[in-house]
Amino acid sequence: MTPKALVFDVDGTLAETEETHRAAFNQTFREAGLDWRWSVEDYGRLLGTTGGKERMKRHRDAMGAPEPDDAAIAALHRRKTEIYAEFIRSGNIALRPGVAELVASAGRAGVRVAVATTTNRPNVEGLCRACWGRGADEVFEVIAAGDEVARKKPAPDVFTLALHRMRLGPGDCIALEDSRNGVLSARAAGLEVVVTPSIYTAGDDFPGAARIVTDLTPANLPGCLRFDGRDA
Repeated sequence: MTPKALVFDVDGTLAETEETHRAAFNQTFREAGLDWRWSVEDYGRLLGTTGGKERMKRHRDAMGAPEPDDAAIAALHRRKTEIYAEFIRSGNIALRPGVAELVASAGRAGVRVAVATTTNRPNVEGLCRACWGRGADEVFEVIAAGDEVARKKPAPDVFTLALHRMRLGPGDCIALEDSRNGVLSARAAGLEVVVTPSIYTAGDDFPGAARIVTDLTPANLPGCLRFDGRDA
C-alpha cells in the first residue's frame, strides 16, 4: 500500500551529520574554556541520549561536576547551533544516497513529506539550504522539531506532533530512521519504520523495524517506497 506521507528523521538519516555536530560541540567547548573534548567513542556513547543540551548534562553529571549549570549549558548549546550552521554553510555535507531521489519521487506521486527530529529547527533549516538550496518549508510540508515537544526520542512526542500537523493517522505514514531511539519513538507513535543505519548506529538493534536497508537508493527500497511508475 502506498503511504500518504513519509516522515524523515534528520541527523544520520537525511545526511551523515553527527561528525559535524561533534566538531561543533568541541569548538564550543574550546571557546568557552572547558576542558571537554568528545572523541568519536565518547560521542557514540552520548548519542544514546537524545538532544544536545541533554548530552552535555549527561557528560557533566557523569564527571560529577557542578558546572556548567543548566543555564550555562543552554547558552553553550545556542553557540553550538551557530557553529554547526557555519560548518553546514561551508558545504562540507551531503545528503545520504537516495534521499534526494526519494523525496522527489514522493512529491511526484503526491506522497507528502515531513520531518520528525530531535534536533532543533535552525539545524533543519541549515541542512536544507546546504543540500537542497531551499528553505526547510520548501522541501518538507511539516517539520516537527525536538525543541517543540516535552519529551524527545525515544518518546513518541515528535512523531505525534508531525501526525497532528498533517492531520494523518499513524497507519497513513512510514517513518525513515537511522537509530534505535528513533525506531522506538516512531513505533510508539504507531508508525511503520524503514531504517537506514548511519555511521554511528551501524551496531544498533532496531526492534520493531519493518525493514533495514543500507541506504535509500532505488535498488534498496522496499515496495512501499517505490513511487516512480505510479506518479500522480
